[in-house]
Amino acid sequence: MIKAEVYITLKSTVADPQGLTVKHALESLGHRKIADVRMGKIVTVELDVDDKDKAKKQLDDMCKKLLANPIIENYRINLQ
Repeated sequence: MIKAEVYITLKSTVADPQGLTVKHALESLGHRKIADVRMGKIVTVELDVDDKDKAKKQLDDMCKKLLANPIIENYRINLQ
């Protein structure tokens, strides 16, 4: 069994309205020295395989086909 976390974030060239909203909210709470906030998501996946290379390939395929939008998002896979 291999557990993985997939971190998905918007590409730096893509505007992040949710991050901007959070930044403004934090500033209104008194946190004035925030340069930028970018939001993302983490997807946790458990695979019933033992080979880390196979797991990485499967996760990469999952990201390209469903979990991430490769046009506007980057993803990083962390196997545990």
